[in-house]
Amino acid sequence: MTDAAELRARTQELLTAYPPAGTDRTDFLKARFDAGLAWVHYPVGLGGLDAPRSLQAVVDAELEAAGAPDNDPRRIGIGLGMAAPTILAYGTEEQKKRFLRPLWVGEEVWCQLFSEPGAGSDLAALGTRAVRDGDTWVVNGQKVWTSSAHVARWAILIARTDPGLPKHRGITYFLCDMTDPGVEVRPLRQITGEAEFNEVFLTDVRIPDAHRLGEVGDGWKVAQTTLNNERVAIGGARIPREGGMIGPVSRTWRERPELRTHDLQQRLLDLWVDAEVARLTGERLRQQLVAGQPGPEGSGMKLAFARLNQEISGLEVELLGEEGLLYGDWTMRRPEHVDFTGRDAGYRYLRSKGNSIEGGTSEVLLNIVAERVLGLPAEPRNDKDVAWKDLAR
Repeated sequence: MTDAAELRARTQELLTAYPPAGTDRTDFLKARFDAGLAWVHYPVGLGGLDAPRSLQAVVDAELEAAGAPDNDPRRIGIGLGMAAPTILAYGTEEQKKRFLRPLWVGEEVWCQLFSEPGAGSDLAALGTRAVRDGDTWVVNGQKVWTSSAHVARWAILIARTDPGLPKHRGITYFLCDMTDPGVEVRPLRQITGEAEFNEVFLTDVRIPDAHRLGEVGDGWKVAQTTLNNERVAIGGARIPREGGMIGPVSRTWRERPELRTHDLQQRLLDLWVDAEVARLTGERLRQQLVAGQPGPEGSGMKLAFARLNQEISGLEVELLGEEGLLYGDWTMRRPEHVDFTGRDAGYRYLRSKGNSIEGGTSEVLLNIVAERVLGLPAEPRNDKDVAWKDLAR
């Protein structure tokens, strides 16, 4: 049984063999993965040691104290938070060995090809088709709201393989090569001026059957693993006290006393407490992950994350008054990740509007919490047993 003392010893051995100051960043990260210190709860040989998930913090603290490089988790968040746990749960041994190491090291960026123009909140209504042709699948369709598609090497993709079945069935999950000539990525410019999102057109994209994840027709089941992990990754990220959106507005409050009013003070106190409760709830959720896979509770965390970000950013703009109406830079860029705290208040206010849409709309997540957490009666679904091809569109 691996314990904290053993992990500290293993980490020191890594630091001795690969001193961070004199080792190439990528070489260090590969050595860390091979030593089982990437994600300690993963299996031996896949970046882990079959250790309790809670002990990852021991390794991270030792490496941070030594000035070791990280794998830039914001840049590869989709791979770490969504693709990796799904590949671990449903991938073949060959798939795990092929994809997990370059994913964690950051050599290969991932994106998520799930939502479509006609299948966002109702994701199971997706219409992208995958037709088998021998040992390959030919995929045609359109995906939208695809973060990082412009820099991604691989994508997790769900497509319809049997339109004669009801919409939640007949879907299959694939690992798609974004360099295939049939993949076209177009930027979607947002209200922030940036285009971190994209729309992706798939035209006769050929995916080997060896890159299918799970059984044919089990795509919805596999996708639930991705979606549950996605919501934990978005809403349950580990942050320090006053981390995230509450940090900038708290600093402004302390440094700019001339902006304060009694009403703003009361609202800031309420939001500060809510942010701290959400942070501690996230810690509890991560402790629950030690015992198994994330469940629908992650949807509640993601709901809280979206509401808090929007309310806090609105308060910050109001606190700044006329300054809050300024916007620093409307330049069209295609960033590799979202930078909430490194930009100005106007950016935070505008970008947070997407938090209640991305990763599952707040309305859908409220249904999930009601039905799967609180056990309330499900909404009637008249199309549950209707073949997808017969649905009105």
